[in-house]
Amino acid sequence: MKLYRTCLVVLVAIAPVGCQSGGPKAAPETKYDVIIRHGHILDGTGNPWYAGDIAIRGDRIAAIGSLENAKATREIDATGLIVSPGFIDMLGQSELSLLIDNRSQSKLSQGITSEITGEGGSVAPQNEHTLAPQKIILDHYHLSVDWQDLAGYFRRLQRSGTPINLGTYVGASQVRQAVLGDVDRAPTPAELEQMKSLVATAMQQGALGLSTALIYPPGHYATTEELIALAKVASRYGGIYASHMRSEGQSETAAIDEAIRIGREANLPVEIFHLKVSGKARWGDMPKVVAKLQAARDSGLDIAADMYPYIAGATALASSLPPWMADGGMEKLLERLRDPAMRRRVVADMAQDHNDWENLYLDCGGGKGVMISAVVNPDLQKYEGKTVAEIAKDENKPEMDALFDFILADKGQTAALYFMANENDLQYGLKQGWTSIGLDAGETSLDGPLFEPHTHPRAWGAMPRFLGHYARDLNLMDLSQAVRKITSLPAQREHLSDRGLLRNGFYADVTVFDPVAILDTATYTEPDQVSKGVEYVLVNGQLEWERGKLTGATGGRALVHER
Repeated sequence: MKLYRTCLVVLVAIAPVGCQSGGPKAAPETKYDVIIRHGHILDGTGNPWYAGDIAIRGDRIAAIGSLENAKATREIDATGLIVSPGFIDMLGQSELSLLIDNRSQSKLSQGITSEITGEGGSVAPQNEHTLAPQKIILDHYHLSVDWQDLAGYFRRLQRSGTPINLGTYVGASQVRQAVLGDVDRAPTPAELEQMKSLVATAMQQGALGLSTALIYPPGHYATTEELIALAKVASRYGGIYASHMRSEGQSETAAIDEAIRIGREANLPVEIFHLKVSGKARWGDMPKVVAKLQAARDSGLDIAADMYPYIAGATALASSLPPWMADGGMEKLLERLRDPAMRRRVVADMAQDHNDWENLYLDCGGGKGVMISAVVNPDLQKYEGKTVAEIAKDENKPEMDALFDFILADKGQTAALYFMANENDLQYGLKQGWTSIGLDAGETSLDGPLFEPHTHPRAWGAMPRFLGHYARDLNLMDLSQAVRKITSLPAQREHLSDRGLLRNGFYADVTVFDPVAILDTATYTEPDQVSKGVEYVLVNGQLEWERGKLTGATGGRALVHER
């Protein structure tokens, strides 16, 4: 079951290739922990590959160049392979799953060494208000939350061990829920000060910025002014503002305007989560969306976006309902679904577009475009992989009744895929120089408590799909530029010191892959498939993925914002 929880800026001068390998050759007595030999080095800058060896000592890159006289405890032959910085997932969902089963097979097999998480909801702060809605999931996985703030979570993560590096935003909906609960009202001045204090504490403890998820309650209930007030706190600490916007469909233009306003008035960079154009009636609008974002950039606002290379999204099945249904929390939502009068109101609401909330169900063309991916109730597992339309037919019910009854039967915990986007729009967005890649999926493995046979294929294939299908096979961009978009670009966006590039002294997050073979194999019908072409992955100098197998190492660390 997917867990839905709905620094200094490094300015690196790009040196000529000769500066990378032009130093003196290593003396014969030089000894390293690892040497990666004979590879084609794509250093993350976007420069063409060059030939060379990379030596690692401890958690850092110790030498790059011609190192034939050097020795190492472990040597890796990268002949015919690309050696690049480890890939950075700009939006993951692994903050809790790493505490349940931290093998991270799905991430490491794609070459991912670092993940940024915290989409509106975040792992901290935690109190009785934030924990109550999570009780079903926490009990299901036997997971105890023994922290209240981000520092406490990072201590827990360190004790558990993590194969990947993990950084997080502090979620605006998280701090709202911590103070107000799930109610739809504005905070009082005193409550807003409490929320701002929680943001400040998280930023002091290493949060990378403030995030929002504005289609989901309770984040949906926040006004722009409330978000600006919180974003100003993150700005004081050098953070960024990252947003699942209020709309990716009917009101996307207004949603972009809101994100731009928050960035300008709070004086901080803006990152748009999983940029897309949702809904068949709007397909073809990505050039307009890109033009609007580019105009903001041209005017001086540091705004960029991340995407996943698929036309389907994924979120909770209950998220297809109008946000007013969730006022007061999940129990209130389920109570309203049992009321025939409320059902009739919801049916009417979901039959049309709205300017003030995202109608995911309509954007997908109804039940035929919504597929059940994971459930908590074991009696419902037979429906995983089926669409709402298929379930309605099987049960001889109207589509909306089938939807409502399913949400009730699984107590609002069902995960679903939403087929809402268009391939041409997707490709147009991927080609932009300021877009990066985020899976919007947590780490998992092919067995164990987190295994989902009908999860979204992005969990297993996003990075190889981007590099293999889009960059190489469709020739959307040169491989060096594709690698830049998943290494140095996200590191720069998140102000990650000494990561995202292959440089002497940088952390040894390294992915070695075959540029000819790299490709996703996960599909919507068979998503639990390991990608091809990623040969070796090192995280902070520790070899974690070796020719199709996990090594069991846990070299990952917390990625904290440095001031």
